[in-house]
Amino acid sequence: MPATTQVRTYTVREGLLDEWVRRWQEEIVPLRLKFGFCLGGAWIDRERHHFIWEISFEGPETFAERNRHYWDSPEREAMALNPEDYLLSTDVREVTRVY
Repeated sequence: MPATTQVRTYTVREGLLDEWVRRWQEEIVPLRLKFGFCLGGAWIDRERHHFIWEISFEGPETFAERNRHYWDSPEREAMALNPEDYLLSTDVREVTRVY
């Protein structure tokens, strides 16, 4: 099964970008990696309060199935991290690498 890759752009609430990045790095990244996701990078656009990152999954399950396991996991629940507390909007695009 080919890898599925998403580019996600989040608009973060004003004043919370640095806290979001810290929590993403310390909490979300390790758990995403534990669940077999690959992270291609992350960027911030301070002027627009954007956090942009690339995530992919390649395995016997679909991206959506694996993502559901991640969200339903006890580890994710224990994070006590509600994205709505930080994010005003999200834009998720599935992309295909051409180079």
